Amino acid sequence: MGIWSIGHDLGHHAFSEYEWLDDAIGFVVHSTFLTPYFSFKYSHRSHHAHTNSMEYDEVWIPKRKADTFYSEVLNNPLGNLFMTFVRLLLSFPMYFTFNIHGRPYNGFASHFYPQSPIFNDSERKQIWLSDAGMLVTFYALYKIAAATSATCIPHYHTMEATKAVKPILGDYYKYDDTPILEAFWRETKNCIYVEPDEGAEDSGVYWFRK
Repeated sequence: MGIWSIGHDLGHHAFSEYEWLDDAIGFVVHSTFLTPYFSFKYSHRSHHAHTNSMEYDEVWIPKRKADTFYSEVLNNPLGNLFMTFVRLLLSFPMYFTFNIHGRPYNGFASHFYPQSPIFNDSERKQIWLSDAGMLVTFYALYKIAAATSATCIPHYHTMEATKAVKPILGDYYKYDDTPILEAFWRETKNCIYVEPDEGAEDSGVYWFRK
C-alpha cells in the first residue's frame, strides 16, 4: 500500500512541477500494482471535489436506512462477517470493474471502459493506455510465476517515515493504537447505514447508525 500510495500522490501531481513526469512515473507505479492509473486519477479527482456528498462523491457512498438490504438484512453478526470478507477481498477490484460502491451513473460505469460515463471525451484515450498498462503487468506476472513461483510483496517503510515526520507535525500528529483488524471489525459492525438527524431531514447532514 505504501508504494501504491506514491502512485496516488503522483496522480495528485504532488511529486514534481512537471505533470508529464508525474504521469509517467505514476503510470508505471500504479500499473505495476494493477491499478489503472489515468482511470483512477480522473475518478479520484471527482472524489476529492465532492467528498462526503451523498449524491456526487465518487466512491464509498454510505447506504441509507431506506436500503433495507443493509439496514435490516446485513445488520447482524453474520451480515457483518460477510461484508468484512467482501470489503477485504473484493471491494477494490469490484469498484474498478463494475463501479460497486460508486455513485450511480447512466450507462455502464467501469474504470476499464473508455466510454464509461465516469470520464469526459478528452480523457478516453488515456483510459486505453491505463488498460494497456494493466495487461502488460498481468502478462509479466504470468511469466514470472511460470518461471519461478508466486513470491514476496515489497513494503513501504512507513514506520521509518512516521518517525521522521512526527516531530514536524507536532500537535497535529494523531495516533490510534487500536489494532487494524479490531478497528475494521468495529467500523463494519457499527457503520451500517446513514440517516438524517432526528428533526433535520432537510439539513443535508447524515449520521451513521448501526
